[in-house]
Amino acid sequence: MAGDKLPSTYSLDRPEKLNDLLKKDRVDDCFGCRVVGATAFGGLGAYSYFSGLHHLEQNRAKIIASKSMFGMRSRRFGITGISLGLAFMGFWRLTQ
Repeated sequence: MAGDKLPSTYSLDRPEKLNDLLKKDRVDDCFGCRVVGATAFGGLGAYSYFSGLHHLEQNRAKIIASKSMFGMRSRRFGITGISLGLAFMGFWRLTQ
């Protein structure tokens, strides 16, 4: 206890640097964990894209007959957007 150095009042008054706080807060993951997480998000993106388009084509006649404001093009765009978002999350997981 006698060997512990007490911080000065000046160092306690000033805030810590943001970059130092972010470095302390970052969680260290192994490369295998990153690959598994990225693969999971990539797989979810691929599954949502292919299954979403398949279900959309199955219900094409119902959607066109419903005269909905959201037609086939906007629904296809939504499915593609969700899939790209999941794939980007996988890429983000791999690189961060």
